[in-house]
Amino acid sequence: MIHPLLLVAVGGALGSMARYGLSGLVVRQVNPVNFPWGTFSVNVLGCLFAGIFLVAAEQFPVVNQDARLLIVTGLLGGFTTFSAFGIETLSLIRRGEMLIAVNYASLSVIVGLCAMWLAYSVLKAILS
Repeated sequence: MIHPLLLVAVGGALGSMARYGLSGLVVRQVNPVNFPWGTFSVNVLGCLFAGIFLVAAEQFPVVNQDARLLIVTGLLGGFTTFSAFGIETLSLIRRGEMLIAVNYASLSVIVGLCAMWLAYSVLKAILS
């Protein structure tokens, strides 16, 4: 059996390289002016792949924990953490927990951006 951290590390490295390559390719092709097309593309594609993997895991019970660690946590996690966010939100919706899903999605975006703004503002003030 392969150690779980090794599975995550290998998948994460591959996912990060794929993110870097795809994002750069999109930016070169689209030449974005005001919209971050590279990151947007990676996030949408990551969610698409996560959806495909979820169906495969449900339909083919041979998808074991090692495959999940390698592909979902490692590869997709390295490619984009947005896919993990999508999986968790979809899971809540599928369980009928719509209010929790909406709160989770809203709070993740709002609180995450507020935390980033706070850290940026405080550090910028300290270092200025």
